[in-house]
Amino acid sequence: MKELKMYVDGKFIENQSGKWIDVLNPSTEEVIAQMPDGTVEDVRNAIDAAEKAQSGWEKLPPVQRAAYLIKIAGGIRAREKELTDIIVREGGKTQGLANVEVLFTADYLEYMAGWARRYEGEIIPSDRPNESIFLFKKPIGVTTGILPWNFPFFLIARKAAPALLTGNTIVIKPSQITPINAYVFALIADEAGVPPGVFNLVNGRGAVIGHELAANPKVGMVSLTGSVEAGIQTMASASANVTKVSLELGGKAPGIVMPDADLDLAVKSIIASRVINTGQVCNCCERVYVHSSIKDAFMEKLIAGMKAVKAGNPAETADLDMGPLVEAAALKSVQAKVEKAVAQGATLVLGGKRTGTKGYFFEPTILDGCTQDMDVVREETFGPVLPVVEFTDTEDAIRWANDCEYGLTSSVYTQNLDVAFKLIRALKFGETYINRENFEAMQGFHAGWRKSGIGGADGKHGLEEYLQTHIVYLETKE
Repeated sequence: MKELKMYVDGKFIENQSGKWIDVLNPSTEEVIAQMPDGTVEDVRNAIDAAEKAQSGWEKLPPVQRAAYLIKIAGGIRAREKELTDIIVREGGKTQGLANVEVLFTADYLEYMAGWARRYEGEIIPSDRPNESIFLFKKPIGVTTGILPWNFPFFLIARKAAPALLTGNTIVIKPSQITPINAYVFALIADEAGVPPGVFNLVNGRGAVIGHELAANPKVGMVSLTGSVEAGIQTMASASANVTKVSLELGGKAPGIVMPDADLDLAVKSIIASRVINTGQVCNCCERVYVHSSIKDAFMEKLIAGMKAVKAGNPAETADLDMGPLVEAAALKSVQAKVEKAVAQGATLVLGGKRTGTKGYFFEPTILDGCTQDMDVVREETFGPVLPVVEFTDTEDAIRWANDCEYGLTSSVYTQNLDVAFKLIRALKFGETYINRENFEAMQGFHAGWRKSGIGGADGKHGLEEYLQTHIVYLETKE
């Protein structure tokens, strides 16, 4: 069994607390590693190291900082199979999706490195005859990142790449469910020669580690990807120092299927968006609104498609559509949500229960006859469960889609451009996908409305989350 180490100030350190947290394989429920149960002192040491390193790191030209990102990307590609296997074993992700995550992470680092010569300040005209106004873009300083378990490897890069490129240093806390991949990322960063203190990794429980990462007065920005509850706690912890927060939280993405939709495309895309990572993705299609005129044809294709979903232990079978849920608590939660939906009047069309007795497997599930007031339509499920709501009036579909505390992603299926733009204008979500699955691009901007978050990630606008402005008014004699 592997005992993981934290990475602070350029060194892998032994577990100081003497306490360990087991890491389980969700397909087998076997313990595959142990990670340190870190302390507040561990976090403070990492933040101190990041603070000490930041000024020197900021002084490097951006292209030199970018060179380290490119080296890390190369190290990831060299360990592609190892990292894929790790993500499969600790997170229950299919081999195909785990491999996509590994390579996308390397691509993302290289993409962000490409901004080294492209992000810029401004020269602003002045009202005074001998004055110039300069707007400089400068790093925030010490940043921290609190990661989820569903895309654990990619989220390291999503937070660290823009932070490091723009001259910040960072302290990362991986999920206690999926920490092995982060340990390997730290190994790769170390092998790439990243200066001590620039990238740091601490392990432990969110209530201890996460709180200090947000509350420490030396931290200039904290970025969290997780639940709404975790986001609220992070904001509360950061509030004492008015620390900047960037939050990507939950989602309850609606998919609207219009009468003229290509049903084969709609069904394929919705299923892909529902069962990806066993439904444990914040931008998954979590509820479907289908027009009554095509409801029967849609349901026939949807049921056939969900029946064809291949599930199992991804470490044993390569060609799967989904693996297990990530932990026992998730299995219990998803089962309870299905049972409550049926109690509230939904019809269980397919699935609805655990499969097997070992591992946290749950059947692909369809619930028909759902209504807007049901919990399964309003609350995030985070499992392979799809509630279907019928509509006849487009205005109802829009109103129901927007009737939600979340606002991350949404999708529309129509072949009419006028209809598509009507829905684009009306939907209150950070992202809308038209006639395709819910999966963002690294050059876009992944940001939620309402309780789905604050700030965002990816592309030019995600990079600028890690910059602050400095205005200089320079007046000369002539």
